[in-house]
Amino acid sequence: MELRTKLLIGGEWTDGHDRFPTVNPATEETIARVEEAGPEQVDAAVRSAREAQASWRDLDPHARSELLWRLADLIQERGSELAEVETRDNGKPLFEAGKVDVPSVVQNFRYYAGWADKLTGETIPVSGPFLNYTLRQPVGVVGAIVPWNFPLSLAAWKVAPALACGNAVILKPAEQTPLTALLLGELALEAGIPPGVLNVLPGHGPVTGQALVEHPGVDKISFTGSVETGKRIMREAAATVKNVTLELGGKSPNVVFADADLEAAARGATTGIFYGKGEVCAAGSRLYVERSVKDAFMEKLLERTSRMQPGDPTSPKTRLGALVSREQREKVLSYIASGKEEGARLAAGGEPASVDGKGFFVEATVFDDVDIDMRIAREEIFGPVLSVLAFEDVDDAIRQANETIYGLAAGLWTRDVGKAHRFARDVQAGTVWVNTYNRYDSASPFGGFKQSGFGRDLGRHALEQYTETKSVWVALD
Repeated sequence: MELRTKLLIGGEWTDGHDRFPTVNPATEETIARVEEAGPEQVDAAVRSAREAQASWRDLDPHARSELLWRLADLIQERGSELAEVETRDNGKPLFEAGKVDVPSVVQNFRYYAGWADKLTGETIPVSGPFLNYTLRQPVGVVGAIVPWNFPLSLAAWKVAPALACGNAVILKPAEQTPLTALLLGELALEAGIPPGVLNVLPGHGPVTGQALVEHPGVDKISFTGSVETGKRIMREAAATVKNVTLELGGKSPNVVFADADLEAAARGATTGIFYGKGEVCAAGSRLYVERSVKDAFMEKLLERTSRMQPGDPTSPKTRLGALVSREQREKVLSYIASGKEEGARLAAGGEPASVDGKGFFVEATVFDDVDIDMRIAREEIFGPVLSVLAFEDVDDAIRQANETIYGLAAGLWTRDVGKAHRFARDVQAGTVWVNTYNRYDSASPFGGFKQSGFGRDLGRHALEQYTETKSVWVALD
């Protein structure tokens, strides 16, 4: 698959106002130099999207469905190439990109292809001689801003439902990982999706992202990323009263009760923090273990952690790849230093690593004897760093789990069904996993409470984020 490095605007590959490098995190080598969209290119993309959206909205919904299904087929056909590019651009293991990410993207487009011809309103019994009904209509032009941890997957989370609802989309990938978003744009054109319906604008947040958020021709911003950036987007979007949905950070609790299957819980805790190198919004980065089984559980956890060795992401055996950038590795290492300084006990890892002397790798790291007031227990690290804390009973577990500004996800491990349902009810999180962790499906909604954001990706709930509801009154007398 030939790499695309230019902007996709109105079906044409065009130059930007500048260029920037995208780097392979495992080798530290520049993969390509990519065009960056400035305000002029953003304006051109918005004008193209507005023009294309009207006909896309009015297209027979069965035809929209067929085009999205065709795009899913092309993604599947080119899956191995997309996975290779994702691995090179992000540093994640090829196993994750090829066996998890790409299949989920195919599923996502097929799921929303099925919704394209099923968006209905309702008739409402109202007082008086009137027929009242509602229409579900697209919001218009959607600016989709996605992060670097799951570049292709999170693009699909936004692009697929937005297109299914009849919107046009301007996709801005993170500057660290623009390559698969551009290839998605190429495949959309090949699938027959009309020019201008999907535009792809790589660039930096303060340049491309800000121009997109400020543009009066953009009707909605759907953003996944950090809390601080999400707050800035809300402030900027207020000037034009844009529709905004935000999926932000997390510091998710993963809670192991004494009656749990400890072997399964140790396996789930390991994947909960080290999958995706810990660069996962919903990573189970706060592990709470009931005090009576903590020592026994730690033995199992540390044995599994010892197997998580950084390796060449292109090797099918690697399960812990490179962090996305030098900057991110330095951030993670600074948190590890903070944990040591504040008195947590380093139980595993804690050092930078390399493969053949190169790459932005960090060892799988576990801190024990962590206090809730420590930075490593409060702040999102976004790396392979686990903080282990103890709790006494279910009330204490719920209290500690909720002691955070975040509310994205939570996990718990128990054989007590009543305890599981009580915890799931009382924990402040948008997703709760019981005796599992990091499970997703196109049909199940995902999003946060508190400062983890608002609105939902995935499932039928995402359709509500990309449509407006119109009430129509018809006098019958």
